[in-house]
Parts: sequence; C-alpha cells; structure tokens
Amino acid sequence: MIEADPIITPGPGGPDGSPTAQAPPPPGRLRGEAISPWLWLRSAVYLAWLVLTVIPYGTVVVLASLFLKSEPLYRLCLGWVRLAQWGSRAFCGIQARIQGLEHLPSGPLILLVKHQSAWETLALPLLMPRPLSYVFKRELLYIPFFGWSLGRLDMVRIDRSRRAEAFGRLAQQGARLLAQGNWIILFPEGTRTARGSQGAYKLGGTRLAIATNTPVLPIAVTSGRCWPRQAFIKRPGTIQVSIGRPIAPSGRSAEDLMAEVEGWIESEMRRLDPEAYPTGVSGS
Repeated sequence: MIEADPIITPGPGGPDGSPTAQAPPPPGRLRGEAISPWLWLRSAVYLAWLVLTVIPYGTVVVLASLFLKSEPLYRLCLGWVRLAQWGSRAFCGIQARIQGLEHLPSGPLILLVKHQSAWETLALPLLMPRPLSYVFKRELLYIPFFGWSLGRLDMVRIDRSRRAEAFGRLAQQGARLLAQGNWIILFPEGTRTARGSQGAYKLGGTRLAIATNTPVLPIAVTSGRCWPRQAFIKRPGTIQVSIGRPIAPSGRSAEDLMAEVEGWIESEMRRLDPEAYPTGVSGS
C-alpha cells in the first residue's frame, strides 16, 4: 500500500532554516481545498435526498419481491439508483466522464473495479448493459431499506468471519449467476481506499474467472476526488471512469491475472488523477 510522504514546504522551520514537514491533507482532499458552508449545505441536502427516497423505494422493492424476481426486480431497483445519481449531479455538482464502453463484450464477464467511494456502486449499474451481481459483505443487509432491498436481489453475500468458506460460496453462486446472464462485480482491494492510495489486490475475482473461464474487465474510477472515502462532504467536479479491455483467463494463474489487472488499474489511476499521487510513484 502506498503511504503518502510528509509534504515538504520551503521556508524557515528548524533553527537552520531547513524545510519543515507538514502532515498530509485528509484522504481524498488536496492541500489548499477548503470546506465552505455551501459545500456542507449541498452535501446535507444530498444526504437527506438519499434517505427520503430510499425509504419509500425500499419499501416498494421489498413488497414487489413477493412477486418479482431476478432481472425484473433488479430493473425496479435501478429507479432508486437513478434518483441517487440525479441527486449527486443536481445537489453536489458531480459529473462523470466515461471512456471505454466500446470494450464491453456480449458474453459473460467479471468486473474488477477500483473502489474509492460509494459513487461507483451507484453508477456502474446504470452504465452496464447486463444486470450486475455484487459480491458484498453480509453486514450491508442490516442497513434499513437499502440492505433489505439488496438482500432480495441476485447478489453474492460474503461472511468475512468465515473466510475459509467465502471462495466456495463465491464460486458456486458466481457460476450460477454468470450462467443466468448476470455480470459479477468485485472490488479487488476489498474495501474503499483513500484517493491517491492503493490497497492489496485480493485474488477472489481472478480465481473465479479461472474456475468459470470468464474474462475479467479492469475499471479505473477517480471518484475520490469528488466523493472521498467515508466522507460526508461531496465536492463538485468530474469523476472519470476508464474501462479497460477484457482479459481472458485461459492459461493464466490467479496471481498472474490479478497482477495484470492491478498494473492496468493503478497505472490508469495515475494517468487520470496524477495530482493525487506522489511524483515518481508508479503503479504496481
């Protein structure tokens, strides 16, 4: 994992006038960025929008799940996702620029995505032509309305306290969902990472790709510049999403395949958001 070095600024610091080291800015925030009352207000309005819309929508989804299953229920849920994305644009000024949609294949696919915030979990279902089956920790099911709706969709829930069983569950359910026509989506770093940082890429996605002979698709997302990890404040700006080319798993090991995915994503992150990374630090 990349750790930001202290920021060195010229000027008097020690007795000899040497530069002094200052603490780096908070994750997802560059030095010199201020938090104004207007940013607080816009972010608060957006949070209220999410809460006020998810309650009735979640209730409808739970009731509809008694009659709807699989893709029809998924399409119903996309209605709230559209409301959430509309709110991020209208209230927070967050725009998106997408490149690489022409790389999307027509067959089965496993998406391996850079994860900096909740933004990409909301945006990607609207970008992809197939229903997405997320691999997520089961604790999300306990979130009122949102989690209750999530539990009724074709997803893969993982119990992190039982890691020995996690891949078996992923392989079994992932194969079934791929055969059903869904695309599987995983965040290989396992959790959200701060802007300009890099987590350890785990092999679950590439192991599933090899087990099911399914191509993987690397995706880089710069959401941390507008929607920092675990941050209340959302900043206006443009999030870039770069979709790579599918990588076939044939004849590859899980480690080798993930190394290629990681190398592409981290290099692309530095191309898309160079100011977030220390000079001279390249992707793995």
